[in-house]
Amino acid sequence: MGQWAGYLQLILDGAVVTIKLTLMGSALALVMAFLAGLGRLSRFAPVRWLATAYIEFFRGTSIFVQLFWAYFVLPLFGFTLTPLQAGVLALGLNVGAYAAEVVRGAVKSIGKEQYEACTALNFNRWQGLRNVILPQAFVLMLPTFGNNAIELLKASAVVSLISLSDMTFQAQVVRAQTGSTLFPFLTILILYFAIACVISFAIRGLERHLTRGLDGIRS
Repeated sequence: MGQWAGYLQLILDGAVVTIKLTLMGSALALVMAFLAGLGRLSRFAPVRWLATAYIEFFRGTSIFVQLFWAYFVLPLFGFTLTPLQAGVLALGLNVGAYAAEVVRGAVKSIGKEQYEACTALNFNRWQGLRNVILPQAFVLMLPTFGNNAIELLKASAVVSLISLSDMTFQAQVVRAQTGSTLFPFLTILILYFAIACVISFAIRGLERHLTRGLDGIRS
């Protein structure tokens, strides 16, 4: 019994790494989503082209290849990353490309009257975006952002390929040492589901908090 408790602790240690990777990757994805999503709406063509190139490149190439580039190829150019840093970079940039389209779509969905209100208040483009448009658009983005975060959580399993000791990596270690397949993989199945439930609950709670008084905006 003590032996299995030790193996469970090993997987739980991997869960901490997975949670850390998910939080850091989601933070990077959120930053890239707003930069690229708003960049797609820029009045300046070079900014639009750059944002579009980023989105199309990271949506159109494999997360596996992106991860291997971050960990194995970047050191050839003088940028050496730890497995955690490489995982955060690859996952954040990949998911951020998908989330960027969520940002763009949500901003464009805000009604024309809201932009007219910005003009009436004598706001410039940035002031109107920051004070009127984005607070409403962010509410519309939240459900999909939650889905993106859960997708990032599930995709984080790929970092086991570069020997980062996340849940999946530790489950493989336990399987190799014990010969048991059921115990390690059932355990991480439950843990992935539990973490995803926490993300869903947190997003729904934040959405309820932010939509107070904005019922007319919700779709």
